[in-house]
Amino acid sequence: MEVTYTVHIEPAEEGGFIAYFPSLPGCQTQGETFEHVVAMAKDALVGYLQSLRERGKLMPPQEQPESNQVGVEFALSALLTP
Repeated sequence: MEVTYTVHIEPAEEGGFIAYFPSLPGCQTQGETFEHVVAMAKDALVGYLQSLRERGKLMPPQEQPESNQVGVEFALSALLTP
């Protein structure tokens, strides 16, 4: 099953980047470079969704992005295997 969620990536005050998924409470990560935080965000997304599935929870629906948000925003897909 392929799922897509929006990830927000912003510069961190202490350097590097922070990534979080608005529609997945608590699903966030960080990385020293943009490429690193994207890879970490994908790992965080897969782990979060696998944890939901293992606990029998439904995956939250994708939220619609707000037009006044700041930072980098793009869809990130994760392939979940049964």
